Amino acid sequence: MNPLAELKLRFSKSLANFVNDPAELLSMIRPASDTKFGDYQANCAMVLGNRIGRPPREIATELVQSVSLEDVCERVEIAGPGFINLRLADTWLQQRIIAAVSDPRLGVELSEARRKFVVDYSSPNVAKPMHVGHIRSTVIGDALAKILMFVGHEVISDNHLGDWGTQFGMIIYGYKHFVDTPAYHRGPVAELGRIYKLVRRLIDFYAAHEKIPVAVDLLAKQEAAWKRIHAQPATGDKKTEKQQQKDLAALAVKIAEQRDLIDELREKIASVEQDPELNQTAHDHSEIGNAVLLETAALHAGDPGNKKLWNEFLPFCREDIQKIYRRLNIKFDFELGESFYHDQLAAVVEDLEAKGFARTSDGAVCVFLDNYDTPMIIQKKDGAFLYATTDLATIKYRLEQWQVDAVLYVVDHRQQQHFEKLFDAAKLWGYSHAELTHVSFGTVLGDDGRPFKTRSGDTVGLEDLLDEAESRALAIATEQNPNLSAAEQKNISHVVGIGALKYADLVQNRASDYKFSYDKMLALRGNTATSLQYTYARVQGIIRKLDVDIEQLRRQPAAIEFATDIERQLAVKLVRFGEALDEVLVEYKPNILCNYLFELTQTFFQFYDQCSVKDAETETLKCSRLQLCDLTARTIKTGLSLLGIGVLDQM
Repeated sequence: MNPLAELKLRFSKSLANFVNDPAELLSMIRPASDTKFGDYQANCAMVLGNRIGRPPREIATELVQSVSLEDVCERVEIAGPGFINLRLADTWLQQRIIAAVSDPRLGVELSEARRKFVVDYSSPNVAKPMHVGHIRSTVIGDALAKILMFVGHEVISDNHLGDWGTQFGMIIYGYKHFVDTPAYHRGPVAELGRIYKLVRRLIDFYAAHEKIPVAVDLLAKQEAAWKRIHAQPATGDKKTEKQQQKDLAALAVKIAEQRDLIDELREKIASVEQDPELNQTAHDHSEIGNAVLLETAALHAGDPGNKKLWNEFLPFCREDIQKIYRRLNIKFDFELGESFYHDQLAAVVEDLEAKGFARTSDGAVCVFLDNYDTPMIIQKKDGAFLYATTDLATIKYRLEQWQVDAVLYVVDHRQQQHFEKLFDAAKLWGYSHAELTHVSFGTVLGDDGRPFKTRSGDTVGLEDLLDEAESRALAIATEQNPNLSAAEQKNISHVVGIGALKYADLVQNRASDYKFSYDKMLALRGNTATSLQYTYARVQGIIRKLDVDIEQLRRQPAAIEFATDIERQLAVKLVRFGEALDEVLVEYKPNILCNYLFELTQTFFQFYDQCSVKDAETETLKCSRLQLCDLTARTIKTGLSLLGIGVLDQM
């Protein structure tokens, strides 16, 4: 058991004398902010004292006297008004390290409360190439699935592919009107991608004409509101004036965004009108938007011709996606796309109507929910179903067929309102017994602070991103290891490049946007995968130089000694591996594991600088230090593997 879990267990029995549910108070036991105070701090007496009207120090004294910590802590001190400082006993810590050395799980115990999860992630539309926007969902979801499994939960990974939506109507229309048949036979995926982009561009051209007047009108209103607030006379009231400044700043951001949107819409129009051939094509297909919807509707209605094309296109598209997943070493238990649920959608609508949860409004079938200004539409006037309908069918299937306890949807933050409505509708429908969580994430940005795009303004393809990451890693590998064979350098470039790309995403707080940088992600210093991989390789070099049987030492660990304080600090950090994994799963944030691994390497290099393994004063101390080195490397390797990243014995 990790130290924090053990301390909470011990304190829970004493805190139960004060409150019925000590969970909130137990959350106030955490690693010390400064090691001079100890290894952990328990600040629960402060809150408890205020709650029951007694001096916190008095309560802290009672807690210390009643909790049994003799075998775990060598020092328990009450500081200030009632802070409890805890220092782990060296003997207890050494025992944990010895146990971890001989344990394939490195001392991380399986969760006592095990559950069955579905992790829904990646989920690209298969009719178009994967792009940079898919990297976050794919690597965050994969990491969460791996961590959940490692701590003992049952996990079903499901790639809910977009294999049935409007994008196929676009490709079918494009194939019928624009296909280059020889190019299609040479490379079907490339030609389908070209067709999709062309149809998308034409649809955007006409949509931009419709959107610009609305956007310009909204901009005028925003600018008028800004001028109105700005013209308000000073009141002398600081609170009022501060609020005015906040309102002006917020409006300024909205105005800038609206101007960018108008520029983008005008650019879409200009890019077509300035190309005579493309402009003529747009003129010849002025109803392309409606035509695409009709092709999609025909596919969904079972039109033989469209269904035949869909069956022809789908394997090509799926194989193109699988190439990306193979490079990322991503595998799924299921890939049940939208098409899998299509035949179930009518029954979803009928059941919701029969139970009184859905009704017709303006010709569409809607679920009306409390606390929302608009209903959730599940069937349009023309009879077409929506994403919400498919998502409800998916929840029904997962909870009834797989009998899961929780479903995690790793989808970007722009879908927040959709999922809020979806989860409320599912609960209303009767599916309230499982945890449904939207694991949202921010956007990948370029240096300009805008969504990361190519110089031409196109979305960066994920394959291109992987190629560039491996190419840059190969250049570094060739420079650092010129004597290695081409095959060895290529392997290093793959492990380092793909690992760097994944880690650069995972190290971010998933809720935040982040700026993408090839240089930063491949740096040998700092919180990068490359730095962690280098630390692992450094330890393997130590083991090779000492020519020891490391497997024998793992089977029969030697005694652990703390000849210096840094050895003890490294041991404390190592036994906290399980704590880091537990903390990841509180809010499903893999960056917590990244930060733990980085802090571990920082502590390790302090140890490495201060403590010689080869020239240790005694053989026992040499073995002790070697075990700390090896356990550090194994923890890095295991931690990175849970993030979907590999390691190398040499770099």
